[in-house]
Amino acid sequence: MGEHIHHPEHADVVKRLKRASGHLLNVISMVESNRECIDIAQQLHAVERAVAAAKRTLVHEHLDHCLDSALQGQPKSVRQAMTEFKDITKYL
Repeated sequence: MGEHIHHPEHADVVKRLKRASGHLLNVISMVESNRECIDIAQQLHAVERAVAAAKRTLVHEHLDHCLDSALQGQPKSVRQAMTEFKDITKYL
C-alpha cells in the first residue's frame, strides 16, 4: 500500500453517503408503510444515484491526487494516457 494521503474531498463523499443513508431509511419506512411501488422505486433510484455519485467522487479523487503524483517524471505519452483514462471514468 502507498503512503496515506489526506483527501479533502472525502468530506463530500461522506455527505453523499449520508444522503444515500437518509434516502434508504426513507425507503425502508415506505416499504413498511405499504406505500405505492412507484414511490418506493423513485426513492430507491435516489439511493442508487447518491451512492454512485459518492463512488465517482472517490475514484476521481484517487486519480487526481494519488495516481498523478506517481506519474511525475513519466513520459508525456504515459501522462496523456492517464488524462484520457480520467476522462472516460466520468462515465462510470
